[in-house]
Amino acid sequence: MHSSRNLIEEIKFQFRSGKMTNRLIIINVFVFALIQLISGLIHLLSPKQAFFLNLIENTFTLDTNVYGFIQKPWGLLTSIFSEFSLFYLFFNMLFLYFSGNIFEQIFDKRRLWQTYFWGGISGAIFQIIAHYIFPSFQNSEHLIIGASGSVMAIFTALTFHSPNLKVNLFGILPIKIFIVAIFFLLNDLIGISNPQDDVAHFAHLGGAIFGMISIQSLHSKNNILTVLARFFDNMLIFIKGNKKLKTYTNSRFKTDEEYNLDKKTRQEKTDGILDKISKSGYESLTKAEKDFLFNQSKNK
Repeated sequence: MHSSRNLIEEIKFQFRSGKMTNRLIIINVFVFALIQLISGLIHLLSPKQAFFLNLIENTFTLDTNVYGFIQKPWGLLTSIFSEFSLFYLFFNMLFLYFSGNIFEQIFDKRRLWQTYFWGGISGAIFQIIAHYIFPSFQNSEHLIIGASGSVMAIFTALTFHSPNLKVNLFGILPIKIFIVAIFFLLNDLIGISNPQDDVAHFAHLGGAIFGMISIQSLHSKNNILTVLARFFDNMLIFIKGNKKLKTYTNSRFKTDEEYNLDKKTRQEKTDGILDKISKSGYESLTKAEKDFLFNQSKNK
């Protein structure tokens, strides 16, 4: 069987119901297309091209000069979903597609989104700090853009969690993921000595560091993603006075051993139910088994 959805319908479907990896790619491509469309119209129609092109630049880029950042703080957010270059967009989205899909198989879409977002923010902050601390950056380009810090956070989290995971390099060469990670790390360490090479290497390293930290104490209440989520949930509680937002405050967290044992038990039960379906059909399940299967599917 094949889908009868056309391209627009498929994009809408993926954005509403698809994997988080696909949603993030759609957002990045949409923003890129929007930037190109607006830029094209400005070149064709506007007599004040410089003003409007600067407006686009100021809207979608992050100014790593401290004073520039204070004037345009929104760049901390917009820059991690934006790109001006088709080459960099393609490379980042290709990297996101492969690492993001594996990440979602091991974890879930919520953690992928959180890692992408906070990894990008961390990378941007690292680049700002580097621009402020190191004199060699003072005369270099101080506007950065792109999702590479976010993607590096996802890739590094995946590497630290499953360092011996095999990936197919160029689709044909099987190689352990930690070897690929070492290559990217060395490339960025070499690149930071040349601030004129037009790549925000400190943003890559900042994203990678966040990815590494995000995987520590994975199922503990002290995990950095859990702490950040709890902090912002409590902020919403304070602002809205909504007690139902206490998602994390009253949760019981598990050690990694408890989590893995519980996961193994649930998987064995799921396998048993699926085996029952294959032999006797879905209608043979009890209400409890149907409810369990439904809840498992929601937690994916």
